[in-house]
Amino acid sequence: MNSELTRWTGPEGLPRFDLISDQDFAPAFDQELAAAEAAQEAIAANPAPATFENTIAALETAELGLGRVLSIFYTVAAVDSNAARQALQRDFAPRLAAYGSRTSMDPRLFERVRHVASDMADLRPQDRRITELALRDMTRSGAGLTGGARKRMAEIRSRMAVLTTEFTQNVLTDEREYALPVADDQLGGLPDWLIRAMRSAAAERGHDGQVMTLNRSLIVPFLEHASDRSLRETVFHAWTARGTGNGAGGADSNNLPIAAEILALRHERARLLGYADFASYKLAPEMAGNADRVEALLGQVWQAATARARQDQARLTELLHEDGRNGALEPWDWRFYAERLRRREHDFDVSQVKPYLGLDAMLGAVFDVANRLYGLEFAPLEAQLWAPDIRAWRVTRDGKLMAIFVGDYFARPGKRSGAWCSSLQPQHKIGKGQRAIVVNVCNFTPPEAPGAQAFLSWDDARTLFHEFGHATHHILSDVDWPSISGTSVAQDFVELPSQLYEHWLEQPEVLDRHARHFQTGEVLPADLRDRLIAAGNADAGFATTEYLESALVDLAFHRGEPPQDILARQNQILEALAAPAAIPMRHAAPHFAHVFAGDSYASGYYSYMWSEVMDADAFAAFEETGNIFDGATAKRLEQSILSRGGSAPAEELWLAFRERMPGVEALLKGRGLA
Repeated sequence: MNSELTRWTGPEGLPRFDLISDQDFAPAFDQELAAAEAAQEAIAANPAPATFENTIAALETAELGLGRVLSIFYTVAAVDSNAARQALQRDFAPRLAAYGSRTSMDPRLFERVRHVASDMADLRPQDRRITELALRDMTRSGAGLTGGARKRMAEIRSRMAVLTTEFTQNVLTDEREYALPVADDQLGGLPDWLIRAMRSAAAERGHDGQVMTLNRSLIVPFLEHASDRSLRETVFHAWTARGTGNGAGGADSNNLPIAAEILALRHERARLLGYADFASYKLAPEMAGNADRVEALLGQVWQAATARARQDQARLTELLHEDGRNGALEPWDWRFYAERLRRREHDFDVSQVKPYLGLDAMLGAVFDVANRLYGLEFAPLEAQLWAPDIRAWRVTRDGKLMAIFVGDYFARPGKRSGAWCSSLQPQHKIGKGQRAIVVNVCNFTPPEAPGAQAFLSWDDARTLFHEFGHATHHILSDVDWPSISGTSVAQDFVELPSQLYEHWLEQPEVLDRHARHFQTGEVLPADLRDRLIAAGNADAGFATTEYLESALVDLAFHRGEPPQDILARQNQILEALAAPAAIPMRHAAPHFAHVFAGDSYASGYYSYMWSEVMDADAFAAFEETGNIFDGATAKRLEQSILSRGGSAPAEELWLAFRERMPGVEALLKGRGLA
């Protein structure tokens, strides 16, 4: 086995990706999976009475080697997919599921965990917490099942691992294979920076001229600016065809039967465990607790959002008719006319701002906010990572190493779309302890040439802040055990730090310091800055409605009996909501990776808004002091939430910070929907 996969030898303990090949993963996986199985067997078969040390603490270390191999593999499989890595994913997934079933459902291990959990009076709070979670997770995994039910649960988990992998790979195939040539006479309305990005995308794929890909950082501005309506329609249909079997990957990339089977298996799993449906099972350990509370929150916002959206739709339809086009406003029209309305009402064009939003400048803003809030300092770190344009930083405070931060910011063929935060290794205090190695991944448009300046849209800048908000959860983590480190919290609590961090992007104090013209160094003019911020909620009805459609469809998919016809059920839900036809779901079922690429956000896509209720109230805590960088409030946020990971229930952590539960009013006000 290539030892670099487990004994990382790069600077500050990073892996040396240049020393790892695709051929190294299978032997390393085989060895570390066997080691993890042996460690689990030793714990389960231990003849000594179960104690916290020989059972719960031992479980925390049983998979550390396997975790290191998988963290490298799944990182590169997501950011730089190829045929070999996809084949390995298909091989690893069912084997990991089988291993997970054997260990989490082992009756010997379950009995030992129950024994420790039966008397926790002398345990420290964090030790008690991971014991409670171990018992809860084994119970929810089916450890208490017997006979045929136990066997069926293991079969379900194995099959789910295969299906979720196939779903992800099908979407990625459709995205990777699509490249639409765009002729010079079809470029009307497109800003120069977007045309250059389309030409770079063409060159990257060996084409002349310019192409449109399914990279969201290209799709959205294209739909906002392209004056060729038929081309907008073509691109929109390609974007929404991902995973339908009608995308660039053809019939082999059809996710509809896969999604239907996933829903059926989730429902069966929930019923085996005594729950009415998967939503009841999934929401039981979350802050929300049950689907009725989720629907009540989403319903309040839905009424305000769709009322605003219908007002906006009428105004945008007038603009459509002004162009001599009869008929209804279509989904591929909305962003185009919304951008025209924004320019008209706010005298604001997004292209005016882009020269002030260089990636380096915005990273400076991200790091400055972290310094002023938490005293963090960032120094570039030279390291051999998975692509030449990946960057790394040492994160310190008062000279002490806090974490390593890695940024992978640019779109490339084979990279999964979207943006996310993950960790190559979590923070913990086992043995000598370790600090987090945290990774932010985005899909921004690359610079025109290597070493040239890269520019962000306003939405890109918001994404940059959002993902770094997740990173603060890892960087500031200060817990004993890896299972409760960083973002290992309730799903509807995990988006709080990320969405909270977005607020600082909009502050004049931050923009005046960092948003500078890439050529002149001139600060973003105050009037342009104010128009930018004022225009921020100009299309809030659309943005909120498209999100809520996805969240409500996700929840409905997992309540009651699972649908057999996914698209028919999706359309039925939207019809019952009286959803505006011109506003499609942000993520339709065939490419809804949040829900079908794994269980994390299944019946949990609502969590972004659940967290937003809290993040609006959390930022208000800073505003109430008269100082958005108030040190005492930042310290209380760190000590109550960011440093504590999952060491206590989410509601307890929130109340330690704010001392009361929030209402929806701050969210509606922040979105301009009040």
